[in-house]
Amino acid sequence: MNHGNRAKWRPCIKKERRSNLDASSRILSELASREQALDQQIEAARLEAAREVEAAEAEAARIMRQAEADLQSMQAEFEQVLARQSAEIRERAQTEAQSEVHAAQTRSEGKLAQAVETILRAVLP
Repeated sequence: MNHGNRAKWRPCIKKERRSNLDASSRILSELASREQALDQQIEAARLEAAREVEAAEAEAARIMRQAEADLQSMQAEFEQVLARQSAEIRERAQTEAQSEVHAAQTRSEGKLAQAVETILRAVLP
């Protein structure tokens, strides 16, 4: 064996190993950079999702407050309508009752007048 040739190739092998290590190092560095970029994207997406959830919750709370206000307004309006209708019904009932009382009084007066007339005819010849 010729040991001289072996020595001749050793620097090339070392250079190749160094080159492979440099390439591996660059690849690992690139992978680390990509991983960091992905982590940043994930964090940004998480923060954006949290903001969207917060905004949606705020909108839902606003809608609920508006619905409560609308409900209270509708209840107040309903109570006013109900009170007005109740007053109208009472007024009509009172008017009808007064009419019936007046009609009954008129009939009673008519019957009383007939009775007085009948009594007077019986008593007076």
